[in-house]
Amino acid sequence: MMTQNPQVVDSALATALSQFDHAVHLLGINGGTAAMLRACKRELTVNFPVRMDDGSVKVFTGYRIHHSTVRGPCKGGIRYSPHVSLDEVRALAMWMTWKCAVVNIPYGGAKGGVIVDPKKHSLRELEGITRRYATEIALFINPSGDIPAPDMGTNAQTMAWIMDTYSMHHGYSVPAIVTGKPVNIGGSAGRLEATGRGVMFTVREAFKTLKWDFAKARIAVQGFGNVGSITAQTAYEMGCTVVGVSDIEGGLYDPNGINVPELQAHRKQNGSFHGYSKGKLISNEDLLACECDVLIPAAMENQLTRSTAGNVNARMVAEGANGPTTPEGDEILNAKGVIVVPDILCNAGGVVASYFEWVQDLQQLFWEEDDITTRLERIMIRSFHDVYDKSQQLKTDLRTGAQCLGIGRVAEAHITRGLYP
Repeated sequence: MMTQNPQVVDSALATALSQFDHAVHLLGINGGTAAMLRACKRELTVNFPVRMDDGSVKVFTGYRIHHSTVRGPCKGGIRYSPHVSLDEVRALAMWMTWKCAVVNIPYGGAKGGVIVDPKKHSLRELEGITRRYATEIALFINPSGDIPAPDMGTNAQTMAWIMDTYSMHHGYSVPAIVTGKPVNIGGSAGRLEATGRGVMFTVREAFKTLKWDFAKARIAVQGFGNVGSITAQTAYEMGCTVVGVSDIEGGLYDPNGINVPELQAHRKQNGSFHGYSKGKLISNEDLLACECDVLIPAAMENQLTRSTAGNVNARMVAEGANGPTTPEGDEILNAKGVIVVPDILCNAGGVVASYFEWVQDLQQLFWEEDDITTRLERIMIRSFHDVYDKSQQLKTDLRTGAQCLGIGRVAEAHITRGLYP
């Protein structure tokens, strides 16, 4: 039977387009260029069968979308989730284009996804799903045109299967086809940690620019997957007080500070925060409203909305996830005087490190982790100031500044290249 996407209200694309339209109005981009930038360049939908462990056959639906190729090859993750939809993937591909332009790396945006709950499948079934999906989207992906990476529900092992599948079809190893791979098959040191580290490099630079005391920063992180857990760990290592964390099952709050390495060890052993002897168990909704200096939504889209943004009790929101704040949520946060460090800047560390991995694979020359972290820090700091300066120039918020910076750079590239034929 074919898996069906649940009927959910998906406003990710509406959010992305609303942000785009606002920035285009401020930039005064002409109608033809704006129309090109507003639409995705290519869209692929695939339906493919996979044999399950019990011998039955299920048909899965997947997508791969290219938003823009004007500044270089497409770059974007692949997510496995029962909530994947075509509009969500379109929005994520668009955000990837602006994100790559904001940090000024030579990529356009892409995104992919399969409608599947990875928690409900064995490792063997996931390998079958991944290899068949990779074969179906081979029409779109290649090291010079579209380089996938992990996203929600996928990981380094998923990328290894895609790399191997693509390589088997070509008769030789092609490590540059994906990033986020295990290090032993061409992955990069520091790639796993890059998004979370990049979030905190950006937060630290924002504090410095605003003349806030970073040493006294109280941090709350929603989401404890790869991005959230590394963000919390990095904040802890930087000397911040991590007062709250949460995952899909709930959260933990301690105004005196959480020992993040100790909590990580507990969660790894027990599978959740339950049973941890310190702090107070809270809900995800409570985490979004907890008292802190920096709230870092690092889970999914549409977390800070018309109904939740008003409860935020932080001076700053730093978006570790893609699209966690809706336009209505933005309006509320801006009215409250909350500084929002937008996703296309704040969580761009992952794609920056993916760029490093791709370059290393193409050159077959690999760097030390310290070199990668230093390069990442330099780019995140520079990019923050590019965005901050643009927002000051336009007398607007950081999100609009980031959108205008990224969209403006892509528009300039379109104009420079001209139209074919």
